[in-house]
Amino acid sequence: MARCGCGARLCCCCCGERESRTPEELTILGETHEEEDEILPRKDYELWSLNPPSRKSLFLRCFHFTFFFFFNPLSKQKTQRYEAVKWVLVFAIGVCTGLVGLFVDFFVRLFTQLKFQVVQSSVEECTEKGCLALSLLELLGFNLTFVFLASLLVLIQPVAAGSGIPEIKCYLNGVKVPGVVRLRTVVCKATGVLFSVAGGLFVGKEGPMIHSGAVVGAGLPQFQSISLRKIQFNFPYFRSDRDKRDFVSAGAAAGVAAAFGAPIGGTLFSLEEGSSFWNQGLTWKVLFCSMAATFTLNFFRSGIQFGSWGSFQLPGLLNFGEFKCSESDKKCHLWTAVDLGFFILMGIVGGLLGATFNCLNKRLAKYRMRNVHPKPKLVRVLESLLVSLTTTVVVFVASMVLGECRQMSSSRHSGNDTLSLQDISEDVNSSIKTFFCPNETYNDMATLFFNPQESAILQLFHQDGTFSPVTLSLFFLLYFLLSCWTYGISVPSGLFVPSLLCGAAFGRLVANLLKSYIGLDHIYSGTFALIGAAAFLGGVVRMTISLTVILIESTNEITYGLPIMITLMVAKWTGDFFNKGIYDIHVNLRGVPLLEWETGVEMDKLRASDIMEPNLTYVYPHTRIQSLVSILRTTVHHAFPVVTENRGNEREFMKGNQLISNNIKFKKSSILTRAGEQRKRSQSMKSYPSSELRNMCDEHIATEEPPEKEDLLQQMLERRYTPYPNLYPDQSPSEEWTMEERFRPLTFHGLILRSQLVTLLDRGVCYSESQSSASQPRLSHAEMSEDYPRYPDIHDLDLTLLNPRMIVDVTPYMNPSPFTVSPNTHVSQVFNLFRTMGLRHLPVVNAVGEVVGIITRHNLTHEFLQARLRQHYQTI
Repeated sequence: MARCGCGARLCCCCCGERESRTPEELTILGETHEEEDEILPRKDYELWSLNPPSRKSLFLRCFHFTFFFFFNPLSKQKTQRYEAVKWVLVFAIGVCTGLVGLFVDFFVRLFTQLKFQVVQSSVEECTEKGCLALSLLELLGFNLTFVFLASLLVLIQPVAAGSGIPEIKCYLNGVKVPGVVRLRTVVCKATGVLFSVAGGLFVGKEGPMIHSGAVVGAGLPQFQSISLRKIQFNFPYFRSDRDKRDFVSAGAAAGVAAAFGAPIGGTLFSLEEGSSFWNQGLTWKVLFCSMAATFTLNFFRSGIQFGSWGSFQLPGLLNFGEFKCSESDKKCHLWTAVDLGFFILMGIVGGLLGATFNCLNKRLAKYRMRNVHPKPKLVRVLESLLVSLTTTVVVFVASMVLGECRQMSSSRHSGNDTLSLQDISEDVNSSIKTFFCPNETYNDMATLFFNPQESAILQLFHQDGTFSPVTLSLFFLLYFLLSCWTYGISVPSGLFVPSLLCGAAFGRLVANLLKSYIGLDHIYSGTFALIGAAAFLGGVVRMTISLTVILIESTNEITYGLPIMITLMVAKWTGDFFNKGIYDIHVNLRGVPLLEWETGVEMDKLRASDIMEPNLTYVYPHTRIQSLVSILRTTVHHAFPVVTENRGNEREFMKGNQLISNNIKFKKSSILTRAGEQRKRSQSMKSYPSSELRNMCDEHIATEEPPEKEDLLQQMLERRYTPYPNLYPDQSPSEEWTMEERFRPLTFHGLILRSQLVTLLDRGVCYSESQSSASQPRLSHAEMSEDYPRYPDIHDLDLTLLNPRMIVDVTPYMNPSPFTVSPNTHVSQVFNLFRTMGLRHLPVVNAVGEVVGIITRHNLTHEFLQARLRQHYQTI
């Protein structure tokens, strides 16, 4: 039922007699229940684009009547209170994210220890009795059960699959993926990832922490959830996309900080990989949130594991430990200037390996999209179980057959092949596995496979001379292939830790070869393992600044800054030569219009008129209800230009003064119009494919233009045509109309959002023809944002009591001063304005104030610009 501005039911001024409506009007207003008559492409990313951000005066804020009505009365004290509440919520987001990380870590350790204790005791017994098949079945029972539970959680909330970083990257870039920040998503994500990791899949729990933190940041300041409809608080603050996006940025950074104990790295990650816009005030809040998450997790983990509350010994879920040479080895150095050359070569190889990983994973993702996703959801569960089955069998067989039994000695040999257990930390020593090996020896392959991934990374970083080159080569190959196959199945999964472990094995292999065959005794194997991990991870995700700081903070060793930075840069440059990063690849596969940081130099050959959309769907300042409903139900646009038609008659001026006549002729010959632009595109085959407009234009390519002496505007006035499509949506353009009639000059007045129009219709804000527009009820800013963030859908509104002939005055709610550009603006300038100001729609206005097109984020994607550039070269 529609409501009026004061909260009551539909205003009586908007009611009309149902008997006076035509069948077309009843259909438009939704009185008929024939859903097959309504054709609407629901899933369109323009519809899900977020509103522009705003922080103080730096970014665009929608200045309309309701904005001033709400914000002008705020005193300095209320403004300070508003800012203080934001700081409190940022701290709460960090604490909650740390608690989510604690929950995941606690149960992963619990389930993993339970599984390995049962399986290890079974293996030790069956090694003598010859019943290893029973041990394998026990391991399969644990892993398949855990993975099955993780897959079921993804069936409940499909967006919980994967790491969630591509989805959060899209959200912070300005595109809202449906369901990505819901409470149900974080519950399924956090619970599912602990089952995925405990189930033995080659996935990490650190990546999903970023998604979980972002969901906490999005939901906590709203004090409501669609999953818990009955729990709602009257909290009037932060009811906009711009504030919500700031909190999501803080939550994502807190997730990184909790995962790696790297608050500065988390802040830089949110800046580099996430938000498409930034400012200084947001930086400070995000860093504070990251610190809160890190120390919350550190406080509870230190107290639970060591019983020393307040000691802060475990800063993150993944700790690399202390890199330190043994005091007895005088030749050892963490790294030297000579090693930089090897680090550069490792960066090149890491970039090649990362590009190969991304290429294989992209092919697998395409295969899943074609052959797995269209099938029933049970097929996705079966695929996850198949991956778990294969991984478990490979891990068990490789540990039993391919592992080497290494001697544990109490003294270090001159060849540095073994290491005294006294020189190894207790964590590393306790993770050594003796599967299938006699006394005083241990299985190097089982030590890597039959341990949590974090323990295996510590083994590669801090064990010295305990892994043979054959073991490291086979482990790297198996882990590379299985982790590539695993990433993308329907379970919550991260990619950071598997990439680090795979790269650490590669780096450790390089160190062993340099020691054994070249004789470089000064090499510290842990350093090469760390550089190998950085090289492979950088080759996969293509992160630079944030990843450098994350690794430095995780190692707590600032001297590693230079080699890590050089390795990551080389790995990124090498990998970028072949393909994009893994997250960008998955974003592109989803078809999300993600904007890069900048355009190529060659794009400056294009202007705004080359990339804009001239075929506009617009509204008038005063528009009938039936027209608004028709527009909203037949389009998925997120915003609409508010225009009036330019009906000025220039013939009289041309007769009276030669100077004015020449100026008008110059204007007509040089001013870009929608009709002229569409004619040019039609003639040069630049019209948009799959558009009905293209077919219309193709029919009129050969239409002769009227003589210059005849005034086109006067001709249109004499025809007394009916305006289309705003006043009478049931009428279509006549086939005899010229291009100028199809694309009339429109004077631009502002932009209005779809959500605002839906809210006006839902609350019955309108007036009749016999009344003045001043009689229309006016909604406050709080009333306009009451339904945020889930505004009602136009197809779900009951508009049967609305008189379709009533008029809505949209001028108090539109943004009368949006950013606009000239048709001659270079694409690089358009792109920079779009990114730096966080825009979602950019009208193109000519020199006389007429809107000739609009630019959205779709028109600035790399693929669209490349297509336009190719067409530009063809027309030269």
